[in-house]
Amino acid sequence: MSKEQKILQVDNEQDILEFLSYNFSKNIFDVFKANNWLERIIKAELELPHLIISAILMPEMDGIEMCKTIRKIPNLKQVPFLFLSAVSDDYKVLHARLSGADQFVSKPIKFEYLLKIVNELLEGEEINMQTKKIKCNAIN
Repeated sequence: MSKEQKILQVDNEQDILEFLSYNFSKNIFDVFKANNWLERIIKAELELPHLIISAILMPEMDGIEMCKTIRKIPNLKQVPFLFLSAVSDDYKVLHARLSGADQFVSKPIKFEYLLKIVNELLEGEEINMQTKKIKCNAIN
């Protein structure tokens, strides 16, 4: 995994953003953060992250609506999306997964476990990108 792997973290809890940002940065990721809905979407489009990690419960636009919006943006619709949330309501968890998220992880979580999930999602994205390149080369 290269140092250029970018993660967009979205959460309205500053302590969570800082904790995760610090730990992901130590583990060779380029991390950028957002906390209001407009900033989230703009940063995602400008930065083109390799992965988005989002809380569900946030003011203005919740994580589920953000995920649905992200999935409609051509450059972002294939970006792995992980919900990291304290929400434990089964209906809300199901709704989150049906919004287009690739993974749902409950808080609290040990960072090492979260890092394992992130690496698995990013490895899957690398495999998808290689497959797309092979298909494009076969067409040419």
